[in-house]
Amino acid sequence: MKLEELRLKLNSLSIYKKLLEDDLLKNIYDFVESILSNKLDLNGFAKCYNSISYTISKLIVKKSIKDHIIDLVLTDENPFSIACENTNYGEINSMLVKAASSDLKTLGLLSRISSSVLKEYALRNLCKQDFEAEVVKGFPDWDLATVGEINEKEEKCCRDFVYEPYITFKESIKELLYKGEWDNLTRELSEFYKASGTGIFSSFRAFIWERDGNVGSLKGIESPDGALLSDFIGYEAERAEIIRNTEQFLEGYSANNVLLYGDRGTGKSSTVKALVNEYYKKGLRIIEVPKNNLMDFSKILKQIKDRKQKFIIFIDDLAFEDDEENYTSLKAVLEGGLQSRPSNVVIYATSNRRHLIKEKFSDRLGLRSGNVDDEIRSQDTIQEKLSLADRFGITIVFSSPDKQKFLEIVEGIATKRGVCYDKEKLKREALKWEMWYNGRSPRTARQFVDWLEGNTKVVSS
Repeated sequence: MKLEELRLKLNSLSIYKKLLEDDLLKNIYDFVESILSNKLDLNGFAKCYNSISYTISKLIVKKSIKDHIIDLVLTDENPFSIACENTNYGEINSMLVKAASSDLKTLGLLSRISSSVLKEYALRNLCKQDFEAEVVKGFPDWDLATVGEINEKEEKCCRDFVYEPYITFKESIKELLYKGEWDNLTRELSEFYKASGTGIFSSFRAFIWERDGNVGSLKGIESPDGALLSDFIGYEAERAEIIRNTEQFLEGYSANNVLLYGDRGTGKSSTVKALVNEYYKKGLRIIEVPKNNLMDFSKILKQIKDRKQKFIIFIDDLAFEDDEENYTSLKAVLEGGLQSRPSNVVIYATSNRRHLIKEKFSDRLGLRSGNVDDEIRSQDTIQEKLSLADRFGITIVFSSPDKQKFLEIVEGIATKRGVCYDKEKLKREALKWEMWYNGRSPRTARQFVDWLEGNTKVVSS
């Protein structure tokens, strides 16, 4: 393909135009545009060419360049992919399908272009002396059509955070894209988008809402907490209620927001994180929202309310100071706000406090104070502060275990790990550990077994 044709085709992208924001494709596009606009002399050409080569050299450590372009296509969120996610292929507007097919043909051609096209252009039009031609010929070659291998470690890393049905379907559609003409694969891509979703939600199961200045955005977590519900020892009744509510939610029935409160180290946060590992194949996703970002609730809901996936909004270690107004955003979403909670969203929060807004003795003194600056109806203030926790439909208490339960948790964890240790000695050492360190809790039990396992291996080596 000639550079003039490539430029025209790239300028004609419509449905998949956002792909040109990718660093590599943007560099290639800008390079071609500069060349054909006569903005580059040979030195400028050399600088741009080798800048792209450097970008490619970083990319191919993990995957081939063609893999990269295919991944962009499979995860792009655009009018066509969104329509496919929610509509059967035969019902999608034919003009949208045609536009997507045209773009896919261009992207397929781009995936096959090689550096020789660019080098030949420089040799014909920019090189005036023999030494210049020799330098250009020595530029590193790269071929976008080269299919690299993903090593076993990288593949395992991918499988750690991308759900299995997506991996299987992705491999199938990638094989079709390697072998076929991309513009003829709109139906197959439609089926992929419908099954796997689009954009960031198709690639990750866990997210965090981050703010950069006044702008918030979702960030996919590549290596989320790998806890499984089967890993936990104890608190079966408490977790059973959470599991029932979550399964009810995934089946499309009404479900409650949940508050998990209790002593530190009892597994409240780990329980919530384990849910997404258990149910991601059913479309469950989790979004952690730091307390300081709760004012963005409406923005988060706007991004996920029409998605096919189900979302747990997770707020960890929830508590508010007396003078904080941030809690009003949460209270409005829990109940009574103008913007209702979407049916594909539930809120799970953890806290070490039963009453989420700190109450002071001065609040109660206001009931009978003679100070003219005190609030007349202080009882209303007290009730307002106590009402937030009541707006969660389900409240589950995680209390510190007694001595017997603590030892059962220690034994259970040790057995799961395959740690062989005299039973009575194990109990004695565990009780010493909890006295020296953090008291009785599942976290302390796990930390003790971590130490014991490591110490046993060191002694035996």
